[in-house]
This record gives sequence, C-alpha cells and structure tokens, in this order.
Amino acid sequence: MNPLFAAAAELQRFAIAHGWRITIIGGLAVQRWGEPRQTRAVDVVLLTGFGGGERFVDRILERYTPRRPDARQFSLERRVLLITDANVPLDVSLAALPFEERVVNRSSAYAFAAGVALTTCSAEDLAVLKAFADQPQDWLDIEGIVVRQGPALDRRLIKDELDDLLALKEDPVPKARLAEFFRRHP
Repeated sequence: MNPLFAAAAELQRFAIAHGWRITIIGGLAVQRWGEPRQTRAVDVVLLTGFGGGERFVDRILERYTPRRPDARQFSLERRVLLITDANVPLDVSLAALPFEERVVNRSSAYAFAAGVALTTCSAEDLAVLKAFADQPQDWLDIEGIVVRQGPALDRRLIKDELDDLLALKEDPVPKARLAEFFRRHP
C-alpha cells in the first residue's frame, strides 16, 4: 500500500478509536477532487474546539513521533501538530472555528484504492482552504478543482465561506483571484 495512504488510514483509525472527528485535506484531498499530484505529507483537520487541546495533543504524542522537540507547545500555540508515522509527515490542524466544523461535517468517505477509504473534505472546502492559504501550489490545485469538478462545484458556497474567512485575514486578493478562476472556467 502507498505509504501516504497507509499513514492517513492509520491516523484516521486512531482518531475514530478515540471518538474524534477528523478529515483529510491538502494533497490527498486534491487527488480526489482536483488534478492529482505528488504530495509528501498527510494534512488533516481534527475537530478539537477551543480549550482542552492538550488532551488531543497528548494522546497523539503518545502514539506518534513529533517532528520538532517543542511539538506540544508549538501545537498549542499555533494550532498545528507536526508528527510523523513511518517517515510520513503528518500535519494535524487543531480545528475550532465554525468554518472548520462545517468542513468536518461536509466531509465524506472516498475509496482511493482497494481497502483504502479515507474521509476527505468536500471539493468546495478544499478550494476555500487553499484560497485562504494563498500559496502558488494552492492556486494550481484550485484551478484543477474548478476544471475537474466543473458545474458540480458549488461556487456560491466557496465564495460565501471564503468571504467570511478573508474578513478575519483582511486580505481581499484571494477573493479577486478566485473570481478570475471562475470567469476563466465557467
């Protein structure tokens, strides 16, 4: 089995065994919704809420190897836990915002290969997350999502969710860039 899929499936099983809600985002979700590409890490959203993140982080660190010596403190301050499993980097975002809860609620299972079903975020949420991150690879991924999903993509949902997030970031550039993608790919 592909090491990324194996690591993602193991982390998903671990979360479910603890009664936690989790979804795959990032490069693995792009393989489902956009133009498949190589990725070296597994990115997930773990719904933790605000406060009490220590109990999630501590349980994860009992099972997984941290990628930095201050992983616990870093995760509690920056809300991302950087761990590894069998040499596969795992980035666990500690989610608490209402948008992040909606991302988890809208996620669904997808069979990537025989015996490998992973829960990923929706295509719309993936586009929002990538537009908010606003990195060059993210825009390539968004274009792949828009082209591959075509009219099935709920563009209104993407715009509405992104507008709310960008208000927090006070950065209108991703909104304009996304509108341009939508104009080029009706």
